[in-house]
Amino acid sequence: MNDDMWRFADDLGPEKIVYLHDPATGLRAIVVVDNVACGPSIGGARMEPDVSVDECFRLARAMTFKNAAAGIPHGGGKSVIFADPKMAIGEKERLVRSFARAIGDIRDYIVGPDMGTDETCMAWCHDEIGRSVGLPPELGGIPLDEIGATGFGLCVCAQAAQGFCDVNLDGARTVVQGFGSVGRHAARFFSEKGARLVAAADSRGGVVAENGLDVDALIEHKATGASVSEFAGGKAITGDALLDVACDIFVPAARPDVIRADNVQRLSARLILSGANIGVTYEAERALHDRGVLVVPDFIANAGGVICASVEYHGGTETQAFAAIEEKIGANTIAVLAGAAENGEPPRVAAQSMAERRVRRAMALRR
Repeated sequence: MNDDMWRFADDLGPEKIVYLHDPATGLRAIVVVDNVACGPSIGGARMEPDVSVDECFRLARAMTFKNAAAGIPHGGGKSVIFADPKMAIGEKERLVRSFARAIGDIRDYIVGPDMGTDETCMAWCHDEIGRSVGLPPELGGIPLDEIGATGFGLCVCAQAAQGFCDVNLDGARTVVQGFGSVGRHAARFFSEKGARLVAAADSRGGVVAENGLDVDALIEHKATGASVSEFAGGKAITGDALLDVACDIFVPAARPDVIRADNVQRLSARLILSGANIGVTYEAERALHDRGVLVVPDFIANAGGVICASVEYHGGTETQAFAAIEEKIGANTIAVLAGAAENGEPPRVAAQSMAERRVRRAMALRR
């Protein structure tokens, strides 16, 4: 075998990498089940034309750490579907149903929504194989994207992080990169705590207003299908220019590796909360740490969605999900940041150490 096939392997995983192809429907997809020591893996299905096995593995490993850190009885997994999520609805349904049938026998993987998929997609998956989370309420689910579970968790994280940096959420200038199912709710919850959204961006451009954007109006505008760059309540900018906007809190909530070694110096924020998995590279996190910028690791900050999914999977309610998110993310943020401060290390080192300990303890109890 080609040695490159083993480039992801270590003693934690991945347990399996499965390539899926159905010529009849045009399905091309990858599933990575990373580690199931804590229980069957949960991870979203991401639909984009330019996803890759590398991205899928990195996301699956992030889910392993996220689920372990959150203390939920699930391992980490992820899937990617090579397709345009904006395709016609009938074509998308055929493709997602084909994907669901293809993962039917991967019984240690529970699929949830991610970029390019939503509650309706999960309903199609559930109809095919009876195994998905993030379902519409009509099917007894807790629609985590609709209620803003991940965005709520980011707000909880920000509140807990206030004690470890010179940023106060009340009055903080906030920038959100990726004004979708995570970013728009983060902006909403932040504004309820007194923060000002001074800039936001989506895949088509951005908008900035030094005195703050009207968050509710921007959400309503985005719901029409228009780009945030067309919002009349601010000045249009390019998506990349978002990095140069003066702010206290920056929230990357879209694609991976938005903040990298080659652009990290442009950021003025003092607190980074990643709404997206692997939104900040390790090199950029280290550079920010060296500058005294607090970066809460993605798998700590954005665990609200998977905590909600786990509560749903085990028969809980929306109220229980919000309570679990507040308890787990608040406690984990404080534990990680306190440990990092005590040892003088980046928060990711402390967070990963905590998550790995939990995974390895679970692995030791397995045959």
